[in-house]
Amino acid sequence: MPELPEVETVVRSLRPLIEGRRILSAEFDSSRIFRGSSEGAAEELAGQRIERISRMGKFIAIQLDRGALAIHLGMTGRLLVDSEPTKWTHAVFTLDRGTLLYDDPRQFGRIEYGPALPERLGLLGPEPLEITLDDFAVRLKAKRSPVKAALLNQSVLRGVGNIYADEALFRAGIRPTTVASSIGRVRVAKLRDAVREVLTEAIESRGSSVSDYVDAEGRKGDFQASHRVYQRDGQPCVVCGSMIVRIIVAQRGTHYCSKCQR
Repeated sequence: MPELPEVETVVRSLRPLIEGRRILSAEFDSSRIFRGSSEGAAEELAGQRIERISRMGKFIAIQLDRGALAIHLGMTGRLLVDSEPTKWTHAVFTLDRGTLLYDDPRQFGRIEYGPALPERLGLLGPEPLEITLDDFAVRLKAKRSPVKAALLNQSVLRGVGNIYADEALFRAGIRPTTVASSIGRVRVAKLRDAVREVLTEAIESRGSSVSDYVDAEGRKGDFQASHRVYQRDGQPCVVCGSMIVRIIVAQRGTHYCSKCQR
């Protein structure tokens, strides 16, 4: 699933290509992806101008002159500019110059249109690149779940998913099964710094292409080459040489080094 760095990369690649463009028409062919009346939305979208594109956690927020689109890429969703439609194309926005396609083989993503962005987006936790140490410490102290589960909780932090939770916990030297509320302030600070560090590096590398993810121009990311634990189970730790272990935490495959992470 695209996480914060991948969604941020998609947003950055979309901005120069479609901000300021006008939507001439919109077509949707999947009720699984589009929430609400697709015909009514298509009528309302026609003629609207794309004012601003931003990221809210894992959501892509597209502000229009008379409404807003919220897009979640799910597991395999892609937003592609001026690309050829495929059998997985479930939405087509024809613009005054070019097209914007939404492809999604597994159809776990979603597109929502309304007069404003969905209210639940305002309930997401803070941006991990902006959260203060005090706020982060308070949020972890309130969670008696494993710290890996807490990092995946979008009300604690918005945008962190499986890849970057594993990578941040490794850099902080914290075992993913550690109860979040039991972590002392010094280690909380290390974890906050590790989250910010790994996300920043991943954004600079344009995300991790471990499955279907590409940006709006079809380009893959490079950060998968820098993964230290994610999907490296059975391989030696880059620090100590011990084998990376895979377990299940919060119903997600979780990778860590039993020697480096305590």
